[in-house]
Amino acid sequence: MEPGNLDSPGRVKDGLRQQGYIASDEVATVLYLAQQLGKAWAGAAGRNLIRLQCYEGLDETKALYEWEYAKQMLYTQLLRDKLQQVLAQANSLGEAADRLAAEEDVFFSMRFLLQRPLLQAILSEHPSLLLIDEIDRADAEFEAFLLEVLSDFQISIPELGTLRAVHQPLVVLSSNNTRELSEALKRRCLYLFIDYPDPQMELEIVQLRVPELPAAVGRQAVELVQRLRRMDLRKNPGISETLDWARALLLLNAEAIDPDTLENTLSVLLKHERDVQRARLSLAREARGAVPDIEPGEPPRWEH
Repeated sequence: MEPGNLDSPGRVKDGLRQQGYIASDEVATVLYLAQQLGKAWAGAAGRNLIRLQCYEGLDETKALYEWEYAKQMLYTQLLRDKLQQVLAQANSLGEAADRLAAEEDVFFSMRFLLQRPLLQAILSEHPSLLLIDEIDRADAEFEAFLLEVLSDFQISIPELGTLRAVHQPLVVLSSNNTRELSEALKRRCLYLFIDYPDPQMELEIVQLRVPELPAAVGRQAVELVQRLRRMDLRKNPGISETLDWARALLLLNAEAIDPDTLENTLSVLLKHERDVQRARLSLAREARGAVPDIEPGEPPRWEH
């Protein structure tokens, strides 16, 4: 399928699969609608990916642009003789200041502008996809600034004037829902909640990303991850942990996930000691046919 030929949800799904991403019908449909409405997305649409990673304290400078003052100073040193010639021809201090001001355009031009992701997306000469990742980690003030930028897709830089988008980028915002986003921002977006995949889809992802893993081991791994997510854990294992575990099992040449292998690799899936203890105890009780939902205690060794 040609990049950008995404004229149906089915083609979107196929295009994403070619990019190594297994999408559900819901995801494919929302992305298709977003593209048709000109709002947000692209992955298989033949666009350059530009990513802005959000974090607490992110400000306009880190997201938009900065002047490369060190480079400006270097050019000032290199052009010192030329500047002295220009100023030497001045008949007064005021005229010298005017002559110097006339040269400011040289030092405040695009060659000294360090473009951050937002400005890169606006000035990109080719259609781009702007991924604003984990927007909920940024401050509410930055969210308001972002809303202003994305409303007009233009940036005003005092030294250069207003810079408008060459190609309006497609925009995807991701959130882990650690805080509530503003209604103004959500109103301008198509909303899509992506839950954990069902067992068949997760197995398909594992087979796509770790094709060397024996099929039986892959099925065992997915089945166990699905069981872990039904426990009362502080942090459930995500798709990335499933894939990390699959790669670990491959490196260990595991032909099956026996109790010892599980015990030795469980920390690849779980990142909190409380979760590791709870999972060990619960899985051991399941193996004995007991009720798994209990409070964690001293973790037993696996029984053979």
